[in-house]
Amino acid sequence: MEQELLILAIWLPFLGFLINGILALRKSYSIFWISLVGVGVVALSFIVFVYLTFQITLPGVIKAEFFPWISLESLKVSFAYRLDGLSLFMAWIVTGIGALIHLYSTGYMAEEKKDYARFFAYLNLFIFAMLHLVLGDNLLILFLGWEGVGVCSYLLIGFDYHKDWAAQAGKKAFITNRIGDAGFIVGMFLLYALTGSLDYDRIDHYLSQSTNKDLLNVVAIFLFIGAMGKSAQIPLYVWLPDAMAGPTPVSALIHAATMVTAGIFMMARLASLFLQAPEASAFIAYVGAFTALLAALIALTQTDIKKVLAYSTVSQLGYMFMAMGVGAYGAGLFHLMTHAFFKALLFLGAGAVILSMHHEQDIRHMGGLSRHLKLLAVLFWVATLAIAGIPGLSGFFSKDLILEEVYRFRFHGKFLFGIGLFTAFLTSFYMFRLLFLTFYTRQDAVANLEQHHPGSFHPPGWTIYAPLVVLGVLSLVGGYVGLPKLITHTTPAIVAYFDRVLSLAPSQLAHEWRPEVSHSEEAVLLGLSVVFAIAGFLLAYFLYQKKNLIPIPDGAYRTPLVRLSYGKFYVDEIYEAILLKPIQKLAFWTNRALDMGFVDRIVDGVGELALALSQVIRRLQSGFVGDYAFYMVVGLLFFALLLYGGIS
Repeated sequence: MEQELLILAIWLPFLGFLINGILALRKSYSIFWISLVGVGVVALSFIVFVYLTFQITLPGVIKAEFFPWISLESLKVSFAYRLDGLSLFMAWIVTGIGALIHLYSTGYMAEEKKDYARFFAYLNLFIFAMLHLVLGDNLLILFLGWEGVGVCSYLLIGFDYHKDWAAQAGKKAFITNRIGDAGFIVGMFLLYALTGSLDYDRIDHYLSQSTNKDLLNVVAIFLFIGAMGKSAQIPLYVWLPDAMAGPTPVSALIHAATMVTAGIFMMARLASLFLQAPEASAFIAYVGAFTALLAALIALTQTDIKKVLAYSTVSQLGYMFMAMGVGAYGAGLFHLMTHAFFKALLFLGAGAVILSMHHEQDIRHMGGLSRHLKLLAVLFWVATLAIAGIPGLSGFFSKDLILEEVYRFRFHGKFLFGIGLFTAFLTSFYMFRLLFLTFYTRQDAVANLEQHHPGSFHPPGWTIYAPLVVLGVLSLVGGYVGLPKLITHTTPAIVAYFDRVLSLAPSQLAHEWRPEVSHSEEAVLLGLSVVFAIAGFLLAYFLYQKKNLIPIPDGAYRTPLVRLSYGKFYVDEIYEAILLKPIQKLAFWTNRALDMGFVDRIVDGVGELALALSQVIRRLQSGFVGDYAFYMVVGLLFFALLLYGGIS
């Protein structure tokens, strides 16, 4: 029974994709039925996973083989699903947050009547692909879902494909991820060559007896290259900010519940590998730290409300990879969960602002919205306090746990902690900057809008607010499953949960990678985290409330450091100069020299030779009988010569 329900829960979103996809081909359809199917299949899937939660005894596993897939002499793979503590945790987030985003989309996309069914078909397919990624019983099914979410991101980011910038953003996301996926495929091949299997249980069994650390480090690095693409880490993060070209619900789905969490999940699923690759793991921690810092520095000066949140996501993912790199898998997954709550709230809240403000996204043209959107302002406060790490909200508990675990890391943990702490200050500053500029500046953006576009201001409806309220509650209380050891005098509950479901040995790991800290040290670390978060708030309040500072208009003078941040450190321009343009020039030269100069000449030469021969041969067809008699005599003489030419 449980196996059938597991398969049903995974394939329900695909049913929604089929129904809405077929309806999208029709000239007219019912918005109500599209909404009911689109939201209903994901909500039903979530309900089934809730039911299955009570049917599984952790750390037990429910497996369901859908059908035998590949059966070769040395490779046997079943199309099978696996429900355990880790995949159940991810399924709750994917379908739970996904269902809220689908409900929100019914209000946000109400004006898109022409493409309404197509949009929901893509959303349902996205959830279906992500469920395969987190619930597959082997790496091959994970990779199937991995590629599936890549395709869906391309379709949804470039949803408005008739707009050139949206189509370009979709291509950028797709191509950038292909670079990462190439590394992931190499990692899969190496892991198969090493273990002889792609099945998780067999991989774990082999790795429990393996001592080949050097090769494991190589495998881990290649797999992490895939995570660099999907989870937007240096140097493959550049696609994620441009993904804002898609409708806002797409941004929320990609950033909070699905695609960007894939790399974190993959590392947790293969924890037995990464724990035996200390050099690779340390490298991952450093990449995460510098990604978190770089993205936060860029977010400081951005003026597009969605771009600020996009760089915030890149930064928060850096925190998660820091945790995974130091072996603190429970802390990384805990932050994945709390981030899903407050980041979905931030993106959907930003979408409500954009929708209300006649699709305005520049925070320089906003302000005073708290007087017109009181509930939305309160919910934005909740999400901002959570991501800033203010005590009592969800982000505080998970971020503080990551900073503590990083501080304990034997390999330059204090240096990484310093980066994380400074990034926390920057995060608090740019998020409160966003909050004050959007809701609390002295100018009244609504009055401005109504003056130029009468009747354009549209407060959100219940389908917008209902998901926001749920996410607001989760952002408030979601962190209490991970109360710090300083309070409980024991391992945080959610960390103990993941230690159990991932079959980790926390005591052994702690002695090897992360020695214990005293209660006084833990109190100091927690205090520093709070002080830096409050400092970011106070600086933003002073600049954007007391001094009423407004971001610099485009084209105005900026100091070199501000220009560097506003220009996103010119990473895209650097990539274009050192990668894209040389490749384009090489392609142009190859086309001119090899394709047109060599291949085309050979092909054209063969055609010209055939044409010349035909011109000669056709002259033999004169139409005169005498000529043909002459040719016959010459032919007979020629054959006689062949037959008797050897006679002297």
